Amino acid sequence: MPVGHTRVCYHEKDVEHFEQYAIDARAYGLELEVLHGKAMFERFPFLGREVLAASISPLDGHANPRLAAPAFGRAAARLGAQVIENTEIVRVEKDGDRFRVESARGDVYRAAQLVICAGAWATRLTEQFGEGAPLAVSGPQMCVTEPVPYIFKASMGVFTSIKQESIYFRQIPRGNIIVGGGPAGPADAATSRASVLPHNTVRQLAQMRRLVPALAPLHVIRVWSGVESYLPDSEPVIGPSSKVDGLFYAFGFSGSGFQIGPGVGETLAELVDTGSTPIPLDRFSIQHFAKEPAPRQSIVTS
Repeated sequence: MPVGHTRVCYHEKDVEHFEQYAIDARAYGLELEVLHGKAMFERFPFLGREVLAASISPLDGHANPRLAAPAFGRAAARLGAQVIENTEIVRVEKDGDRFRVESARGDVYRAAQLVICAGAWATRLTEQFGEGAPLAVSGPQMCVTEPVPYIFKASMGVFTSIKQESIYFRQIPRGNIIVGGGPAGPADAATSRASVLPHNTVRQLAQMRRLVPALAPLHVIRVWSGVESYLPDSEPVIGPSSKVDGLFYAFGFSGSGFQIGPGVGETLAELVDTGSTPIPLDRFSIQHFAKEPAPRQSIVTS
């Protein structure tokens, strides 16, 4: 829902970044409002007094992935797409002028064009075409609090280069506050398992109290994680294969997949359908990993 998004910062260098980012964003039609000091605390009286500035994007919002992702699938099905769930793909190859895709159950699918967008498991498939990337995995640390009165309509987060400070939260209408960010936890793509480390949750709550002191009494009622994929520069791979015609990639979103996925999907659909897109994708080509050592799935802990 488009309820707005507010980022705050604790450090002077980040205040300067907010100001410049707001100027740069206007060139793309995004109007950001940056507030400091008295004006900021008048707008957000609940903020902790360490906060130096707030950058406000009124057009941003948030959504629930468990509701939004299936909705995209149903919309695609209404337009004629065949959606096959709970199916692990183990083998992909170019067979003549078509691609052959085989599942773990032995089902075979064929297509003239193929898009590999398998997240943390993408390089298992791209390597079958001789193209790899140094993909690593980790587990986001998420928790949700008990319900309280619905106050925070907009999402809120901390912009910082210090990982421990980089938390965010959003409140849902029934009152629960969903908190994420901070150091990641362990994850394993081979087993498709990730964990929440208790001390990471404790640190999240400490940073939440720093951001909004009035939230200190809240209790956490549930934690969860998942398997996310990251690339060394935190930039995704998007675009055509450098070796196989009709093959396209989209993976390695480094924690931002739910945010930018719809835009990437639209761009790739245009590229697959027409052969071109006005959005330059060269910097996201898998080819810039060609000289990297052979990639391997790894476990990241904090």
